[in-house]
Amino acid sequence: MTNVPVTTWSLEQTAPTDLLPAAAPDGDVRVVRSEVPSPEFSRFLYASVGGDIRWADRLRWSYARWSEHLERPGVETWVAYDRGTPAGYVELEPQDDGAVEIVYFGLLPAFRGRRIGGHLLATGTARAWDLAERWPGRSVTKRVWLHTCSKDGEHAMANYLRRGFTLFDTKVEEEPDGPPTGPWPGAHPA
Repeated sequence: MTNVPVTTWSLEQTAPTDLLPAAAPDGDVRVVRSEVPSPEFSRFLYASVGGDIRWADRLRWSYARWSEHLERPGVETWVAYDRGTPAGYVELEPQDDGAVEIVYFGLLPAFRGRRIGGHLLATGTARAWDLAERWPGRSVTKRVWLHTCSKDGEHAMANYLRRGFTLFDTKVEEEPDGPPTGPWPGAHPA
């Protein structure tokens, strides 16, 4: 397997007023919090959204590890549904310093290019800013941050910038270049 250079950009918002809204997508698109921790559902979202862009680190997680992660206070999964079908998700993870990381964000391939991503990102970011309201004992959010990389979707960086995120760090590292994982072999066209 060969290595390829991968650029990782870290972006942040430092005030709720940094968040810029997105136009609502056409049709019946709703963003709903998945309130019952479900390793099966979260793994489905992770594999389905990240399969063609080579998300692989969590594919090796056991059921117990998924459960432990999802049951941590403040970890939230917000899911976009298009006419009742899961279209994408945002995973939020609070940190002790008042920051909330958008750990994962993305759409299933069939739902990309339909303005759902901007709406989902704006909604997920707003929920990061008001996360403490849903979790007594959590400190008020002071910063929302995320990272994206050159392996992510071609419109990811532009979406983050349009929602008001600003760049604060860039790194380039060599990573193994493997085939897309997909939720199952052949699920994503080359």
